[in-house]
Amino acid sequence: DQLRQYPGRSLAAHVLGYVATEEAVTEHGHIVRTRGVDGIELSCDKMLSGVHGWCDGGEEVAAQRGLDVVLTLDAGVQNIVEAELEQAMQKYNPRSLSAIVVVPRTGAILALANLPTFDPNQPGVVPVENLRNRVLSDPSEPGSTFKVVVLAGALDAQVVNLADTFDCEHGRFFFAGRWLADHAAYGILTVENILTKSSNIGAAKIGIKLGPDRLYDCICRFGFGDRSGIPLPGESRGYVRPVVDWEKLSISRLPMGHELLVTPMQMVMAVAAIANEGRLMRPMIIQRIQDQQGNLVKRFGPEVTRQAVSPAAARQMTRALKTVVSPAGTAQKAKLDHYTVAGKTGTAERFVNGTYKSGYYFSSFIGFFPADEPELCIGVMFDHLHDPDRKKGHYGGEVAGPVFRAIGEKVANYLRLPPEPALEPPTDTAPQLSVGAAYAVNKLGSPPRARPGRRTIE
Repeated sequence: DQLRQYPGRSLAAHVLGYVATEEAVTEHGHIVRTRGVDGIELSCDKMLSGVHGWCDGGEEVAAQRGLDVVLTLDAGVQNIVEAELEQAMQKYNPRSLSAIVVVPRTGAILALANLPTFDPNQPGVVPVENLRNRVLSDPSEPGSTFKVVVLAGALDAQVVNLADTFDCEHGRFFFAGRWLADHAAYGILTVENILTKSSNIGAAKIGIKLGPDRLYDCICRFGFGDRSGIPLPGESRGYVRPVVDWEKLSISRLPMGHELLVTPMQMVMAVAAIANEGRLMRPMIIQRIQDQQGNLVKRFGPEVTRQAVSPAAARQMTRALKTVVSPAGTAQKAKLDHYTVAGKTGTAERFVNGTYKSGYYFSSFIGFFPADEPELCIGVMFDHLHDPDRKKGHYGGEVAGPVFRAIGEKVANYLRLPPEPALEPPTDTAPQLSVGAAYAVNKLGSPPRARPGRRTIE
């Protein structure tokens, strides 16, 4: 039977991928085989496929079933994420929405979702762009979430500390022949408050003080301009110009997340590195490979890509990122009831066909919690969010922040993460999920075993 079935339908479709059937002629005759086309189906095709049996002149050789691939995904977490993205899609109608849930200390991906999506049982009935894993394949200018990288690099190089002050020019700064504006007329701000208020001018002045070579080095240490290494097809490197190709203006625009392209995966893993004492992890989507009897063939574990910044710099950044979710910050709507959140908003006009497209935005929020002992890092990204009259809402804190909050509250409750001692305990009512088992990597024990012969998650 060559029919591949996906009982979860669209659940985690962009991770699982899909298959196609093809005819082939072998030394033992004509066969019809299944071939992975995208996702895990493609990247693990040889392990999953097995060996066809054959019969020739009375000699019969039985088929050998393929190996099972056990993922780090938690179907319950994935369900929560997809449901919240669907609600946000109906409310705001962006071109696309994406979200990632990762365990910072291991790099294990508990959920990865994109909308619009597809049913792997019928991949041909949707527009081809629905098949794209936008978390990996669609780089864009990130906007102000990138200030995390620049400020962390400046703290790491010890060219600034959180208490240093910069003149934010009351919202208008002339540099290299061009004006740079803030969304408010800020005067003197500390480095910490530059992040709290998301001042473009303050970030630009920190970038100028850091200098081109150190800024470029910092960007590269956080993994930008290179693939993250997740074992899924179609990942973009993004785009980071070498210093020799920068213009005079670049040193003031890069700190606010312009003049480079990054994927949602790259940006989330960079923020997760701050949560992980400066260690950038390789994102882990496969936990183990096993045979049909459940015997271990290969186990995958956490892998540190590099130390992006020192633990001390990461801790200072965490302190500053907590203020972003305070009443004084840009992400008040991302606040969780029982956990302190550290995170950053981002809002960037979409760059299309060589120009910025007025009224179209890339809006995001990436945060982790509990801030001082992080268990989860969650990123929510809206792409091509259309808000021409600026009435519907388009800032990252306005649109992505509430989605982060909804996902964070439900996932923390589902995984039974203990609340912070100073905060009220969560309710005892867990969301009712159609699938899933309470599993968090390195937190609640082992994941469920894969079902023999199925390329899916439980």
